[in-house]
Amino acid sequence: MTINNIHWTAVLVSALVSIASGAIWFGPRTFYPSWAKAMGKTDGEVPGAGMNMAVVFGSTFISQFVQATAMAILLTSMDGLNAAKGLLAGLVIGIGIAAASSLGHRLFSGHGFKVWAIEVSNDVLNLALMGLIIGAWG
Repeated sequence: MTINNIHWTAVLVSALVSIASGAIWFGPRTFYPSWAKAMGKTDGEVPGAGMNMAVVFGSTFISQFVQATAMAILLTSMDGLNAAKGLLAGLVIGIGIAAASSLGHRLFSGHGFKVWAIEVSNDVLNLALMGLIIGAWG
């Protein structure tokens, strides 16, 4: 596997889909109200308040691009890569690594199980979508 084997358009699309997924997931009509309440945020408190929002969104995009690149590196080493294999790999990485490793962090930070469940469900979804997209473009 070399970096030349990576389909960079698939990586970019995966990162953008992840950003869109997060915007929907944490929207005012989806999980944001439950997440904000579980985090102890008050009504009207803006996520990331007090931070430079360009840094928040820019860093979020960069982190999603890094995740998609890592997913592409792993997936391009698979024989017979396709959308189904990519989806399965994304789910395994999401559940087996992202979800499992973040639970202790959330619980020890005092955020609780509900915050973890809402956040990690979006992580698992995004990794599955990245795997699906990169696998389809494989």
